[in-house]
Amino acid sequence: MEFRIATEKLLPEVWRSALEDPRCGGFVTFEGWVRNSNEGQEVLRLEYQAYERLGLKEGEQILAEAAEKYPIEQAVCVHRVGELEIGDLAVWVAVSSAHRDEAFKACRYIIDEVKHRVPVWKKEHYVNGDSGWVNCEACATHAVTGREQ
Repeated sequence: MEFRIATEKLLPEVWRSALEDPRCGGFVTFEGWVRNSNEGQEVLRLEYQAYERLGLKEGEQILAEAAEKYPIEQAVCVHRVGELEIGDLAVWVAVSSAHRDEAFKACRYIIDEVKHRVPVWKKEHYVNGDSGWVNCEACATHAVTGREQ
């Protein structure tokens, strides 16, 4: 199990080999890409910032929880920080397990929890010259109450 925060371009093929296991018949990945629009705004690029020390600790905890909840063999999650362009890979999650159902469920659990609990903040830069931090209030509320808005 490995959680990382990366400043360089994400290369899934490098991490994929770490999840290969002869006991596993299921391998599931999730890739989160930078898209060109959000809530009616045309997005030019994104900027991610993280509280790395806490982020790594929380990310590792999420992977450990996934391993407790689902019978998986391996899991990796890598989140990018810094400036990203449209189409760049921002987050990559991969899970291997004996069966596909557990791999799908664990992968979904990991990305959902990472989005809510890991201190990574996203700033969108818009085509019109404006910019703004996205969903900071919802993330803060979830962190305090454990519930989404």
